[in-house]
Amino acid sequence: MPAVPPAAPAQQWPELPADPWDPWRRAGHDVPQGLAVPSTVEPPPAAPAAPPPPSPEPLPLPAWAQAPQQASPYAPGGMSGFGEVRPPTGWEEQEPEEEPAPQPKRRDPYLDNVKFLLIALVVTSHAIRPTVGADANRALYIFMFSFHMPLFVMISGFLSKNFWNSNAKTNKLVDTFLVPYVIVEFGYNLLRVAFGHKWSISILDPYWLNWYLLALLFWRLSTPVWKRMRYPLPTAVVVCLFSGLSQLSGDFSIDRVFGLLPFFAMGLVLKPEHFEVLKRTPVRILAGVTLLAWAVAVYVLAPRLKLGLWYFNASYHDLHMTWWYGMGFRVVFLAGVTVICFSVMALVPRRQMWFSELGTRTLYAYLLHGVPVMIGKEMGWLNASWLNGPLGVLAILSGSFALATILCLPVTRTLFKWMLEPRLAWLYRRPRKSNDQQPEVQR
Repeated sequence: MPAVPPAAPAQQWPELPADPWDPWRRAGHDVPQGLAVPSTVEPPPAAPAAPPPPSPEPLPLPAWAQAPQQASPYAPGGMSGFGEVRPPTGWEEQEPEEEPAPQPKRRDPYLDNVKFLLIALVVTSHAIRPTVGADANRALYIFMFSFHMPLFVMISGFLSKNFWNSNAKTNKLVDTFLVPYVIVEFGYNLLRVAFGHKWSISILDPYWLNWYLLALLFWRLSTPVWKRMRYPLPTAVVVCLFSGLSQLSGDFSIDRVFGLLPFFAMGLVLKPEHFEVLKRTPVRILAGVTLLAWAVAVYVLAPRLKLGLWYFNASYHDLHMTWWYGMGFRVVFLAGVTVICFSVMALVPRRQMWFSELGTRTLYAYLLHGVPVMIGKEMGWLNASWLNGPLGVLAILSGSFALATILCLPVTRTLFKWMLEPRLAWLYRRPRKSNDQQPEVQR
């Protein structure tokens, strides 16, 4: 390092030119307070104040500093690839244009896969119902009914945890439940009248598949109550057990509201880490063995099993059970159905599938599939003799999955969104903005 000329005023180590890798100096920015640039020359004692020269010549740099600068891959602005120098990272200030754009959160396709497979089985169960006289058809019907609606209710509970956290979700109670309920109720009755049946409509007693809209409305209205309880799941089981002592009417679908209540409460207490357990290889193997054993048992016992048992709306009296036997049987029944539900979830693929996006529009398949199914029943197409047996089961399965796929397509939503998901913004008041409180953000 050359010596400092005696005539020149004492200087500290000169600033290095601003470059991309320097973590302390940038063009147009000062050194952060408390972080001084190292100096190799001790400053002399304080001299009388004198104006500094206007622009002192910088000291010559050493040989290593005069060489072309090359960023180090371990420095804050190190190299990220083959000759590409990254901008500095860390706490230092960066220009707005250098900040990376926020990446959108990717939707997990797992639950969408489950929802589509379930809605396809719902369509299949309604299409195969006229053919349950055959043992193979009856076995498939019971096998599907043993888990598809309980699992649907469980997922609905899991997705209802934050339902009250925004005005937009609260508005959906009317937009996607009450209004579609009234429209679908009138629509299906018009279709029945077209086939020669008597006009019969009751808003209090939902017709056919419309019960789920009303039941889900009551479950979601009660969500804040269940979330405040310490033991929501045991409480829901106790309510379900005592509901079997009374012969509940179908008004407001209250019989199924209590019958399937434990599965909705179970969905509220489930956490994402619980689903992670299901993807372990031993759990998946056990789930496959469980479903295989259940399928064999259903095929053997199907002629002697009551169909009303799987609708979750029968009282102990309807099932010809005493109260104490009925309660014990219902506990075992709920536990068995829960095991089957988790076994199904363990075998559903978790990666992005061709039907993953279809699982986001299951409401349309659920509310619209009744039209072709009802037409098939009224026209006698679903009562054909060749549908009885394994060949008929295969035909109904393939046709139902194709129908579910069509009803979950984006074009179906475009055509029927005005009816099944109306935008009723004019019906709600806007939240007032106060000076001391931030306005609520709708999600």
